[in-house]
Amino acid sequence: MRRLVYYIASSLDGFIAGPDGSDPSSPDGFWPIPEDYIQHIITEYPETLPGPARAAFSITDGGKHFDTVVEGRRSYEIGLKAGLTNAYPHLRHLVFSRTLSESPDPDVELVADDPAATVRQLKQQDGKDIWLVGGAELAGALYSEIDGLVIKLSPMTIGSGIPLFSHKAVFDPCNWDLTDHTVLKSGAAFLTYARRIPTAS
Repeated sequence: MRRLVYYIASSLDGFIAGPDGSDPSSPDGFWPIPEDYIQHIITEYPETLPGPARAAFSITDGGKHFDTVVEGRRSYEIGLKAGLTNAYPHLRHLVFSRTLSESPDPDVELVADDPAATVRQLKQQDGKDIWLVGGAELAGALYSEIDGLVIKLSPMTIGSGIPLFSHKAVFDPCNWDLTDHTVLKSGAAFLTYARRIPTAS
């Protein structure tokens, strides 16, 4: 069965963006993007690069991890502000929103239904894993449905900002097994976790 994987960049203190929620990796952002970080993504996760970046790097590889991306309205609007109605045209793209009445792009599917129920349906379909790109609100709503984490851990702290999961997430302690890790010379680390399935006592 397909899995839902939260593939996300995080600071050492657990934040995915600054307090205003804007894109921290944009040209005006504060997030460092060293060369080895980009090269690792190109090699291991090329499908997670936006369309313009894929074109700039002449990437045609469909990728081995994901064929579907899901995100919340606020996360989607970051791309819209940058002029991208569909940042991931090479993936099936779903945006969860109860306020957007019409999709700005014919290939972006707007979903007003319950995110957890929708993701459970997606998991039953054939295909590669489902990438949860963000943001924190949607990640909080999907907390119990997340099967894997890929944390792109940046060697920096920011003090305050948007956390991995919104404070609306339920309190439900969960253990995760580290299944892979790559530490780059620049100090960034890619940490891959699988949700630990509780064993019957």
